[in-house]
Parts: sequence; structure tokens; C-alpha cells
Amino acid sequence: MRKHPNVTHLLASRAARMHRKAWAAAFAALALTSLLLGAFGLALASAGLGHARVERYAGADLVVTGDQNTRFTAKPWGSDPETATAGLTERVRVPQAALKAVREVPGVRAAVADEVFQVGVRGGEATGRPWTAAQLAPHALRDGGGPKHDREVVVGEGTARVGDRITVRTSGTDVTYKVTGIAEGPRPAVYFTSREAHRLAGHPGSVAAIGVTAGPGTSTSTLHSRVRHALDTAGLKSVGHRADGDGAGLRVLTGNGRGGAEFLQVAPARAGLLALLGSVAATVVLIALLVVSSTIVQALQQRSRELGLLRAVGATPRQLRGAVGREVGRVATVAALAGAVAAVPAFLGLRALLDAHDALPPGFELPLSPWLLPTPLLTAGLTLLAARLAALIACARTAKVRPAEALREAAPGRARQITGLVLLFLGVSSAGTATLQHGEAAAAAAGAATVVLVIGCALLGPWIAEGAMRVLGAPMRRFGGAGGHLAAANCTASARRLGAAITPITLVTAFALVQLSADATMTHAAGTQARDAARADFAVTAEGGGLPEGALERIRQVPGVRAATGVTRSTVVLARRETGSPRLERLPVLGVTPGGLARTLDPGVREGDIGELRPGTVAVGRDQARALDARPGSTVTLRFGDGTESRLKVVATYDRELALGAFLFSQEQLVRHMSSPGSDRVLVASDGAGAKTLRAAAPGRRWWRSPRPSGSNRRTGRWGRW
Repeated sequence: MRKHPNVTHLLASRAARMHRKAWAAAFAALALTSLLLGAFGLALASAGLGHARVERYAGADLVVTGDQNTRFTAKPWGSDPETATAGLTERVRVPQAALKAVREVPGVRAAVADEVFQVGVRGGEATGRPWTAAQLAPHALRDGGGPKHDREVVVGEGTARVGDRITVRTSGTDVTYKVTGIAEGPRPAVYFTSREAHRLAGHPGSVAAIGVTAGPGTSTSTLHSRVRHALDTAGLKSVGHRADGDGAGLRVLTGNGRGGAEFLQVAPARAGLLALLGSVAATVVLIALLVVSSTIVQALQQRSRELGLLRAVGATPRQLRGAVGREVGRVATVAALAGAVAAVPAFLGLRALLDAHDALPPGFELPLSPWLLPTPLLTAGLTLLAARLAALIACARTAKVRPAEALREAAPGRARQITGLVLLFLGVSSAGTATLQHGEAAAAAAGAATVVLVIGCALLGPWIAEGAMRVLGAPMRRFGGAGGHLAAANCTASARRLGAAITPITLVTAFALVQLSADATMTHAAGTQARDAARADFAVTAEGGGLPEGALERIRQVPGVRAATGVTRSTVVLARRETGSPRLERLPVLGVTPGGLARTLDPGVREGDIGELRPGTVAVGRDQARALDARPGSTVTLRFGDGTESRLKVVATYDRELALGAFLFSQEQLVRHMSSPGSDRVLVASDGAGAKTLRAAAPGRRWWRSPRPSGSNRRTGRWGRW
């Protein structure tokens, strides 16, 4: 055989034709692996380039905004300081003085102060803005003229006609305005005079953002440098008290970054999506490579005697490795390319699925640039490399031993057995830890346990298969006669190959079950906690503009109403250290009116008194209390949704954290740090008040009725996660 330099080509081509059925499973595994890796690669690249859509500021060259990021710097053990960054979900405002500083910059043609607030008009939601800011889009008039007096407005198309009088609700107050014009625009909007818009926004001394347009002959880059220098020279910073080391300088946005001033949820969602995709992609890569390796090893081990025979008749180790490598390469190349081609429609389907289920916030664009399309080819190369490495591992023993020993089937090594047992022990320990933890810690421990256990089982596959065959073979030997004895003996003798066949099935099954059941378990637990927490008979939700002014007090005064609680949702950021490294965690929270809270909402208080919630205090969920070592009387430091840091006294700890959020605040405290303050729902406990009577206290709002979750119907209430 050594006289034929093309013998490896000959062996590879003949073997590929002779063993098509054996390579069918490997082809399917390789194609699916390439498809998954390509789709996740495109998703990661697209999310990395993702940005907020530019709408309101499409006509502005620059947008000056507050710093929508908060930072935490710490020094890990034995290394340089590191800084963690997290996006903020509430608007960080710009001081009024910045408007004057920007207008004085050479090259600025116009600097327009913008305000953004939610209003309700004719049963729908709309965005309130000053009419002067419409030029930043630009949103031109289609009919009529701009507002000249404080009781005049311009509305979007389809809202009203010129000359109509409409009632606009903002911050719970209804005011009637005359429509003077109709403006174009992609989303419903109501434009006020500048003075009226600033009054309705409710933040004197600051603005939401400043749109800047460049004068003739001034480039965007030049203007950006000048505006940046002017703001730094003036020493202007974002409104609000920030934590030490969290510099809150003003930001100057250009290009696609301008959309971040409009869609505040996009930046935090993008960071979360990148983390999620990265985590899932890493797990998929690990599982896929293990499945591919196991499948190829299985396909080659079925031919171990054939390979041994080639070695026995004189094939050199190099020729054997070359023949196997070329054979695997032919199958893997076709499979990887097929998966890469299918990765693009798979990614498009994934993006359509996210849009269909509203998994992405409004305005979040995931671009698919032409130069991203080669990404699946790179992941196909990774798949091909994994296949070639698996082939080398599979034939390593046959290529190394002497030709006379090549026909023997060697037992698995002791190192493999020890490694598998160690991983099995670590996996069981991690699983035990998961049962003792709660919330996110339990989910993380369960995921780690799954991966470690599956790898351990893959390494111990031959011994597991041999033990299973001995147990399952006993009935065959006892009742199967000579045929049963032969079948049991054959299964026991081929335990190594059987273990290789079991491994891919175990990996895929375990991964699918854990991924599908983890989210369902969390959702079920949250739903159970939400039903247990619900005590109210009715819930009223606030649409654009909030509940009518005084609606909460009027509801409380309705005969038959035992209690009414205003509820507001937001987020906070918790700064902490993990093994010395800084970490910022964004957590959902609720703001509630504490009066009569026990009759409408039961958080499952463990310690303290939830009725003591006041500005400057907080109630902490069980998991967070354990992590922070918090108890009634201690203090915790949190950063609100607008970046403001505050030290708060703990008045209670509670159990139902999955349903209600990590922290409970008094509503008065939370709304101070929100872009659109006010209750977004009111919970009502009633002893006989009917829906008609309650609707009169808050006309035009949406009411939801639910059976009181107590007694036999405790779990029948239709309450979602708070």
C-alpha cells in the first residue's frame, strides 16, 4: 500500500460509497449543528449591530440627552479595577442650562428643547410633545396651522379634524383643547405649545432632550466635537444624584444612536438579548459538538474491525488517518454547507417569531447587513473542524497500535472513567444545590448541573451501557433460550459501541427537556405566586394619561369598597460584587399605596410590617434579602430607573418575589424617578360594590373582574405576573 501515493483518496472514496447508511446520522447531526451555529451567529451579530429606530429625531444632526447608563467600578481580587455598565429604563433629563450652552456653539443652526410624555386622547394613547420639536423629525403639517395659544394643539392623522375640540388626559387631569392642525407621523402624537408642553411634563428646570441641526458648511462630526466641548466646559451633567464613580455627563448622539433618546427600552433590551443569545449559543455549541463527536465516533467504531484490517494488511498510520479524515471531510463539507444555507431563513424565522410574540421592545431593529451573510460560512468551518477532530480521535487507537493488535477492541481507559465519575459527582452536587436555592440562583445551578451531568454520562457511556445490558439481559437469558443468551452476550460485548450510540440521544434529550421545562417551571411558579398574592375583586388599568385625578380616593369612598391600592411598575439597578468583580443587576419592582394593602395584595410577609412602607423605606423579596443579608431595620442601597442612588431602610421581607418583583416601594417614592409617574392599575377589594358603581368613580378606564382568590376558588383568579 505504501507504493500508491493516492491510496488515501481511494480508500476515502470507496468507504464513503460503501457506508452511506452509516454516515446518514452523522450527516444529519452535522447539518443541524451547522444550521444552529449559523443562525445563532447571525442573531448575535445582528443583536450586536441592533439599535433603536430613528423617528422623532430623523431631521436632527445631533441629540443631546442625559446619560442613560449607570456604572459601578470595583477591583477584583488580584487585578485592575473593572467597570460594569447597565442601561436605565426611565428617562434621565437634561438641565435647562444645556439649551443655552448648545445654542451658543458656532455652527448650530437650531437647538430645540423636546419634551416627551404620555397622554390619553379619545380612548387611545399618544405621545405629548411641543410643536417646535416636530421639525426635528420633520413631521410636516397636512392641514391647518401650529398652536399659538396654550389651549390649542396639533394632532396626528386620524385623531380629529381641524376645528374640533378634544379632551386630553395627562397625569390624570382632563383638559379640553382646540385642534388647529393635522400633522404626519408614524405614531399617534399630540403637539402643544412649548410652554404648555413643559408644564404638562412636570419637570421644571430640565428638558427631555435637545435636538440640534447644523448650519450650512458645518459637518456633523465637527458640530459634535464643538457641542461636546461646550457641554464639558460648562460642567453640565444629567439631572439627579448619582452614585460615587458613576459620572452622569450629558451624551451627544449621532447617526443610529439618536434613536436611543426616543426608545429608552432598546439599550437595556439589547444588552439582555446579547447575554441571553451568548449563553444559549455557548450551550448549543457545547451540546452540538458533543453530539457531532459522538455520532462520528459511533460511525467509525462500527467499522473498527475494518480499519483494523487495513492496518493489519500494511496501511501506515498516516494513510489510515488520511483516509478517515478525507472520508469524514467529504460528508462534513456537504452537511456543513447545507446547514449554512439554511441558517439564513432560520434566523429570519427566529426574528419573525420574536416580533410575533412581542419579545422585543418597540423600536428595536435587528439589521441583517449583506456583510453579515458570510457568518454561517464561518460557523460551517467550525463544524467541519469539529468533525475532523472527532475523526482523528476515533481512529487514534487503531492508527497507533501494531498491525497484529489492531483487530482487538480495546476497553475504555481508566482516565476516562475517573473523569466521568468526577463530573457525575459535581453534577449531582450542583443539582442538590439547585434544590436548596430559589429563583435565579436555582435556575443557574440547575443549568450547570444538566451540562455537567450530561458530559459525565457521555464519558461513562460504555460502563452505563454495560450495566444496563447486564440488568436488561437477565430476563433474556432466563426466558429467551439460546437466542436470548446470544442476544444478551452480544449486547454486553458491544457495550462500548452501544454507549457511543446512547450518548447523542442522551445529550439532545437532556438539553431539550431542561431548556423547555426551565422556563415553564419559572412561569408556573410565578403564576402560582401571583394567584396566591391576589386578594382584590377588581382591577382597573390606566391607559394613556393615567387614571383620572383623585380616582383612587373616589374608589375608596364607594360604598362596599373595603380597600383600594394603586400599583406602579418600574425597575431598579442593584450594584453588587461577585468574587470581587462588579455586577449591575436590573430588577423589576412595584410601587404601592400601603393603606389597606393587606386586603388587596398579599406579598407573603416573612418579617416586619409591609404597612410601614413610606418614602425612604423598602420591602425586600426573600431571595434578595438572603443575598444582601437584609432584614427589617437594616439598609440597602439601590439605583432607581433614572440612575438616582438612594439608601433605604428595610421594613419587611416577603416570599412572593417572582410575582411581585424583587422590591416593594411606596408609590410616592417610586413615581419620583419615573418618566410617566402615576398608577398604572388600581386593585379593589369589595364587599358588594358592583362594576357599574366602581366605573363611575373612574369613567373611561378598563375594569377587570376576578373571583376573590380565597377558600375553594383561591386559584381561579385571572391574575398575570405583576
